[in-house]
Amino acid sequence: MNISDTAGTVREATLADVPAVLRLVQALADYEKEPDAAVATEADFMAALFPADTAPAAFCHVAEVDGEVVGIALWFLNFSTWTGKHGIWLEDLFVLPEHRGTGLGKALLSRLAALCVERGYTRLEWTVLDWNAPSIAFYRAIGAEPMDEWTTQRLHGDALLALGRTSRHTSTQD
Repeated sequence: MNISDTAGTVREATLADVPAVLRLVQALADYEKEPDAAVATEADFMAALFPADTAPAAFCHVAEVDGEVVGIALWFLNFSTWTGKHGIWLEDLFVLPEHRGTGLGKALLSRLAALCVERGYTRLEWTVLDWNAPSIAFYRAIGAEPMDEWTTQRLHGDALLALGRTSRHTSTQD
């Protein structure tokens, strides 16, 4: 389903959008002061979003103005053991600076919220950097609530490898 207004169009990403998605992910990394952290390739996004022989691991909606992709919402499903239902984890929401304030960010979030409602998902969740005051203000304005009692944890790099090596898991399936 496409959503159109005077600011642009929100639609599901297509394979042809992968270069633009990668470009916007890099722009987000630059904005978040982590330009070297974004190492994903077009092949990585093609495999995650448009795999040849399995269901996608991730999904993407794009905001388009005059045929140019200027915003993305990249997401995947999560699951709440408390509700017994899926939800959407929004990994990245990004609109190019020159298109902010036009309603495209809200349109992207609105589409994901509509997907939650349509599919019976109970949550739409994401994180935001503490210093990103404009985004925090935007999220509060649409009714998002901070989860102040929760702290995101991450294992990566050497720590992930070290813990993975301690696994006694013998099955080939999870």
